[in-house]
Amino acid sequence: MQAKHIHSPLKRLPFVLLVIVLVLLIDQSLKIWVKTHMEIGEEFPILGQSWAFIHFVENEGMAFGWEIPAAYGKLILSLFRLGAIVFLSYILYQLMQAKASRGLLICFALIFAGALGNIIDSVFYGLIFSASPYHGGVATMFPEAGGYAGLLHGKVVDMFYFPMIESVWPAWVPFVGGQSFLFFRPVFNVADASISVGVIMLLLFYRSYFTQETKPERTDERPGEATPDTLDVKVE
Repeated sequence: MQAKHIHSPLKRLPFVLLVIVLVLLIDQSLKIWVKTHMEIGEEFPILGQSWAFIHFVENEGMAFGWEIPAAYGKLILSLFRLGAIVFLSYILYQLMQAKASRGLLICFALIFAGALGNIIDSVFYGLIFSASPYHGGVATMFPEAGGYAGLLHGKVVDMFYFPMIESVWPAWVPFVGGQSFLFFRPVFNVADASISVGVIMLLLFYRSYFTQETKPERTDERPGEATPDTLDVKVE
């Protein structure tokens, strides 16, 4: 008797974990190097380019330096990120259980890894690093005097800065005419990029991931042909 193959929702877990671990390794390795080798505000060009820099900044907010302006904004954001991690874990499990395509799993694995990468900063960096001063040296990992903040109050390390276009708005543009603008101004990290790539992939391939072509039901009836259920039999 041939044994039936039972699909396990964890069959693709190694593939998902590989994506997540690779993103986390790159993200955390670069953040730790920047944190322990650069001062706040220090920068250097990437491959000699005038529009691409490693520029060290820290932020207490969301991706690309956005913040929640509140007394407990940092704590709220850290707790929100923890909740997002739990939710994304559930989504990934459901997708694996539903035998989702690898492309869809990659999208959510990238989003999950990015969220986890930034939450590691928020939860632990305040405990394991000394503060990064604007002048006078770099931060130390596992300082004897302790970290610069408590649990859930660490700052996120950002370093990628791409000021590709610097110009002035035309005078006819309402509200901002004549003012200077810079594209791309936000400073971000690998985790932010991972989230963005995952979301963009979902938007670009939404139809192929979430919709299925519906086919009309097959019927053996010919057009206009009566069936036993539709015959009106008159008995005299």
